[in-house]
Amino acid sequence: MKTIGQLAIEEPKAIAVLEKLSIDYCCHGNRGIDEACKDAGITVTELLTAIGATPADASGRDWKSASLKEVQQYIIQTHHVFTRDMLQTVNQLAAKVADRHGAHHPEVAHVYRLVQQLVADLMPHMMKEEQILFPYVEQLEEGDAPPPFFGTVQNPIRMMMMEHDAVADVLVELRSITNNYALPGDACISFRALYERLQDLEQDLHRHIHLENNVLFPRAVELESGSCVTTAV
Repeated sequence: MKTIGQLAIEEPKAIAVLEKLSIDYCCHGNRGIDEACKDAGITVTELLTAIGATPADASGRDWKSASLKEVQQYIIQTHHVFTRDMLQTVNQLAAKVADRHGAHHPEVAHVYRLVQQLVADLMPHMMKEEQILFPYVEQLEEGDAPPPFFGTVQNPIRMMMMEHDAVADVLVELRSITNNYALPGDACISFRALYERLQDLEQDLHRHIHLENNVLFPRAVELESGSCVTTAV
């Protein structure tokens, strides 16, 4: 049976349903569909039926047929731009909410610390992709890649996936300490905006990580393995 990540690749309509059901199709996209459904408490039939009634995702692209350069450009121009902007927004909001509501809602101080962790993790992560990994993959695709200093593309990819896992853990912790972003009765506009923007960031990061882990990275490894690039010793 296909994995849940493959389902998300082949059926763009699936992503909205998987998000709604809180089924991890990015960092744990290698699970079988049946296993993922069992963990979510639904049947495979119920999932597939739901997918058939769901509108397409934001991109609507068939990434299997796109070039790796196109995939990377989309990741940078769409997901990286959004992530940088949203991190700045939620960092400012989290600081403000923690300052004003921390006395009565101690969880918001924890939210602020986790947001700072996301900033510290994701900003250098995206820079490494844009300055090191993505340019090498583009050279691979063009057929003129020099021997990389990192030996093989599998090494930076392995590191990127480990960092994705760390980000996924923070997102899970944010949901846990906020009780799935449930707002208290005295939540102000900034409090509400913080929780809404964190959910926007979470959903985009799921799509972002899925596109890298399940589309870009496997194809880059396959491309390098079929090339004549001699890795550095």
